[in-house]
Order: sequence, then structure tokens, then C-alpha cells
Amino acid sequence: MTLPVIVLVVSFAILILINVPIAFCMGIATVLSFLSMSDLPAFVAVAHGIATGIDSFALLAIPFFVLSGLLMANGGIARRLIDLANALVGPFRGGLAFVNIITCMFFGAIAGSSTAALSGVGGFMIPLMSRFGYNREFSTSITVTASTTGLLIPPSNIMIVYSLATGGGVSIAALFLAGYIPGILMGLGLMAVSAWISIKNNYGKGEPTSLKAITTSFLRALPSLFLIFIVMGGILAGWFTPTEASAIAVLYAFILAVFVYREVKLPDIPKILLQCGITTSVVFLLIGTSMAMSWVLASEHVPQNLGAALLNTSGNKFVLLLLINIILLAVGFFMDMTPAVLIFTPIFLPILQQIGIHPLHFGIIMIMNLCIGLCTPPVGTCLFLGCSIGGTTVSKLMRYIIPFFITMVVILLITMYVPSLSMWLPDKLGLLK
Repeated sequence: MTLPVIVLVVSFAILILINVPIAFCMGIATVLSFLSMSDLPAFVAVAHGIATGIDSFALLAIPFFVLSGLLMANGGIARRLIDLANALVGPFRGGLAFVNIITCMFFGAIAGSSTAALSGVGGFMIPLMSRFGYNREFSTSITVTASTTGLLIPPSNIMIVYSLATGGGVSIAALFLAGYIPGILMGLGLMAVSAWISIKNNYGKGEPTSLKAITTSFLRALPSLFLIFIVMGGILAGWFTPTEASAIAVLYAFILAVFVYREVKLPDIPKILLQCGITTSVVFLLIGTSMAMSWVLASEHVPQNLGAALLNTSGNKFVLLLLINIILLAVGFFMDMTPAVLIFTPIFLPILQQIGIHPLHFGIIMIMNLCIGLCTPPVGTCLFLGCSIGGTTVSKLMRYIIPFFITMVVILLITMYVPSLSMWLPDKLGLLK
């Protein structure tokens, strides 16, 4: 290991241990690493790396999708989706658990954010489930884990970040399509566990529904659901790029939230724009500093050396894939999803391409893997947000959330060893390179 790499790794680890924000960890560690290369102007080089790292047209989709998600989250969308899900599955044993999961899938597919789904759905569903006799920690566990399905079911900001991390080698449209089946499979797996726990604990059965109730709730939720068809249909039909689709999503969400549902008032818009700016700036700073860090790793041949070491460990692609996923699971415990994707994609992807793993397939299993990290201590964003919304603690929640962790890992392994689950849709529509 060369001196710049040692400086980078040691300083990065120390900064993380003293709770420095991850973007600053990457930026400071990269500056120190550049300083150890005496022939390079460190601050100029890092600034240039950050600037070029975010100089991408595709990245414009992130603030647009963030803004559309915020408009939908504040525009009464969650309640209409909950009504639709309740009409569909509410009468079954443990029906409210199913309602929670399906609503998270719907809302995540519209907002493209796990935290938006968790806030929008959890704030309503967790108290409602408690009133109907469901254990609060069980309800919170469902919401925390189900909220991550929105990162797999498009549109998804993390898929845009992964496309950038591959150097544009994987199209965003193909990634969007690849996430549908694994995302739905994850939701169904969580529903199966919820059903088993609900039957075991005799959790409530709702009132019988009717065709009229289903039709009414569907019509009320249809304008919200139509956003999915606008975004994906327009991209697949070639009417607009994913970046242009994100701008259209903002316009549609604005009209829906302000003029149709009338739950967002014009005086609320500056606050929503400010929140969008804060979220976007955090993501872009992460992207910029990670790109600068990646330059150091590439210049010191870290991906090639690590690839050679892993290939010497085993020549079997499934064993290597399992080893890399174990590493990513461990990374997910201590690092948020966006920096993990930006740092480890350039390291692991070349290795997997050498053994015949398609970048599209790796992208989906990497995102699925890191979704688990969002629900685990000590860094899990969704875990701590869910505990705050649910009015409980991490220590109380862990006993109830473990079956859902196990389910997520099982679905990850199935997706990992059955590539067609992620590759079939893009292949059928001619988007597979």
C-alpha cells in the first residue's frame, strides 16, 4: 500500500470515528492524501475534482426528483395511497400491515426516496396500527424496512448516482426498469413475514371492502399513480430523457399538490424549495468529494490491486459475488448509501465485470444490499427516523425488526443468484447493453 493510500485510509477512518460528516471525511482525507504527493497542488486538485465530479447533465435529475418528492409528500398523496391500499388488502388478517407495505411501495415509487416514504406513510400508519391493537415496534419495523422499496422501484435518486459512478456505463432508464421486479419481490417478502407475525399474534382483521370502495379509492389515488406512467412511459417511449422526465415530474407534482389536491399553499413553496436545496447540496457535496477521492484510488491502482487479491481468493464468480456482498453489508452498517455507492462502485465493478457479472445486475444487488444498511445501527438513517416517528427506541425495535432483516437478506440472495430478475425487463425492451 502506497503512502497516499495509507494517508487516505487512516485519515478517513479517524474522521469517521470522531463523527465528522461523511462528505467532509472524504474531502479532508483526499486533501491530506494529495498533500502526501509532493508534486501536486492539493487544494487546487481537490477543488477541480469536486467541480468536475458534479459537472453532469444527468445529475440535474436529482434536485428535480427531490423537489417532486417533497411536493408529493406535502400534498396529501400518502393519505390517498393509504386509502387505496386499505381497500385492496385491509380486510385480510394483518391487513393494516399489508396496507403499510403497499403504501410505502406506491409512495416510494412516486417520491423516489425512502425517507419521504417513511415520513409520509409512517406518520399516519404507525399511530393507526397502534389504535387497532398492533404492537408499536412491529408497526415501526414494517414501515422502516418497507420504506426502502422506493429505492428499488423507480424513479430512484440512488440509481442516478450509481449510473454516474459507473461513468455512464449503465443507462438510467435500464436501471429504472431493472428495479421493478426486485422491488416488488422485496415488498412481497415483507408482506409474507408480516402475515406470519400477524397470524401468530392475532393482529386485527379489518372490515370487508366492496368493489365501490376499491373503485372510489382508486379514482382518488389515480392522479398520484399517473406520475409513474408519465415518468417511465415518457422515458421508454423516447419522448424525453430521465433528466427531462424529472423536470416534468416537478411540474405535474406542483399542479397536483397546489391546484388539484390543494394541500400545498403557495406560501409553502419557499420552505419546500429550501428543503430541496439543502438535500440536494448534501448529495452533490458527497458526489464531488467522492469523485476526488476516487481519483486518488485510481491513480494508486487500488481497484486493480484489490481485484487481483479477490480473484486470487476464488475464481468462482458466485463466491466472489457473495464475498463482495458481505463486504457491502458490513459497509452499510457504518456508511450511508450514497457515499458507499460512490466509493465502492469503481472498486468492485471492474472485478465483477472480469468474471462476467453485468454492471446492471451488480447495481441492483448493491442498492438492495445497502438498503439493509439504512435499517441497521449505528448509522441507519431509516432506523433512527422510524424510531423518532414511531415514538420508540432502537433497543426496543431490534427484537421485532430481525425477521424483516432476514427476509431482506434472503430476497437479496435470490436476486443475486437469479440475474434474470433484474435483467429481464431491460432485456425485453432492448435497453440491455
